[in-house]
Amino acid sequence: MRKLLLPALLAGAILRTAHAADLNLSVEIPRLDVAEYHRPYVAIWIENPDQSVATDLAVWYDVAKKNNEGTEWLKDMRQWWRRSGRNQQFPVDGVSGATKPAGRHALAFQSSAKPLSALKPGKYAVVIEAAREVGGRELLRIPFEWPPQKAETLGAQGEHELGAIALDLKP
Repeated sequence: MRKLLLPALLAGAILRTAHAADLNLSVEIPRLDVAEYHRPYVAIWIENPDQSVATDLAVWYDVAKKNNEGTEWLKDMRQWWRRSGRNQQFPVDGVSGATKPAGRHALAFQSSAKPLSALKPGKYAVVIEAAREVGGRELLRIPFEWPPQKAETLGAQGEHELGAIALDLKP
């Protein structure tokens, strides 16, 4: 019995850690030199190869507006809105948050917790979409494979509404 139990315990430990992974994201919001500056609304999600939404990671919008009026402008993030946003009730626990000031913002996710716990092995993309009142819109995609086989950093560079984006994957 002891000989059978030890390999079974070891196999279970290997299975549990084989799919353990981290996904860390750094999103830069640039400071724009414009007369009327508004913080951008930003949606961050993971999409499947067919561009359907696998899971939402974050939605930053004006949560402080009375009567939930900040949700009115979520439609300006057109790609995200069509694929996911219009089907949700806001605020979304663990996803919704206030707009962010200019600077770098870090998000960290573990495979063992929501929203990544239901992500099946395969090819995906992290998508970041930003829209700003009296400003523009921008969308960036970073393709990746889940779960990662090795530690790697992938990135994208925005031109207007977004700055440098870094995706760190760790097995």
